Amino acid sequence: MDTAFSLDFLGRHEHVLLVGPVGVGKSFLAQALGYAAVRAGHAVRFTRADVFFKSLAQARVDHTLEKTFRSYLTPDLLILDDFGLQKLTAQQSIDLYELSIARHRHSSFVITSNRAVEEWLSLFDDPILGNSALDRLANASYQIVIEGASYRERLSPHHRKKEAVDTMKS
Repeated sequence: MDTAFSLDFLGRHEHVLLVGPVGVGKSFLAQALGYAAVRAGHAVRFTRADVFFKSLAQARVDHTLEKTFRSYLTPDLLILDDFGLQKLTAQQSIDLYELSIARHRHSSFVITSNRAVEEWLSLFDDPILGNSALDRLANASYQIVIEGASYRERLSPHHRKKEAVDTMKS
């Protein structure tokens, strides 16, 4: 993780892929990387994957696709959060392919996902597009696997109540 926070990957136009189960802090770490990049003078954009796809769908309707798509190309770092929650439609597969091609060797991604990178190909509607996009992403990236229990469980009222009962029993 220290390698990622050095931000050297930005100068080399490489990527950071944060994968692991729900609630282990992937989004928090991605946002922290984004904050560090902004503090270092880089342009950063954070978006959830579903919001990215919805924004492009809306842009097709209101004829602002080129402008909207370009807005995802310009930042030095694009953070795509919660990728892979659902299988991609044919159009979403094309959109992600186009985004990865256009940003390849020009700028960086941080992508968070609950799925292992090896599972990402099965999310694409077209495996050829998927292979092409993932080849560019995965082969120029630091893949960081985060393991552990969800921090949200420890914050839940149910868990706090259980801890209080356990403390009283001690």
